[in-house]
Amino acid sequence: YQRRVHGTPSECLFFFVQMPYDCTSSAAFFGAMGAASALVFANLGAAYGTAKAGVGVAHLGIMAPTKIMRGIVPVVMAGILGIYGLIVAVIISTAIDPAKYTNFSGYIHFGAGLAAGMASLAAGLAIGIVGDSSVRAYGKQDKIFVAMILMLIFAEALGLYGLIISLLMNNVATKANECNKSS
Repeated sequence: YQRRVHGTPSECLFFFVQMPYDCTSSAAFFGAMGAASALVFANLGAAYGTAKAGVGVAHLGIMAPTKIMRGIVPVVMAGILGIYGLIVAVIISTAIDPAKYTNFSGYIHFGAGLAAGMASLAAGLAIGIVGDSSVRAYGKQDKIFVAMILMLIFAEALGLYGLIISLLMNNVATKANECNKSS
């Protein structure tokens, strides 16, 4: 529900009025799909990043075995992406209460899960590709290590952005917890 505030054209704003929301059985479905999406897509990104960067680490083990411990950084950073999905999935699934879970909350949680999951998937793709090529280059040239870390940090930030947006969306969803009695 929206209410228009009149004023000058530049002051014209829309505000959401706190009204009861509809609660149907499909609300929990969308919330559960949000939790599943966050976990599945984030773990797909983590798995791809780990596998792709792991191939580079194996190659590094052949070229320069003494550098393996520093070369394993991309694999660790890819694994962190799965934790982002787990955090969002746990937050969403604990918010699903059949007695007062609204359609609005379900839709917002679905979007939040997709935001975290897809952002982590994109980050995993970037970490895998950058990690593989950078670790191989690090085997031949020590000076590439700092550049590798910087590229990995910026790739990891993509997943972090999705996590932050998901947490903000969850805050919006928790405010809509009053069901309309007519549904």
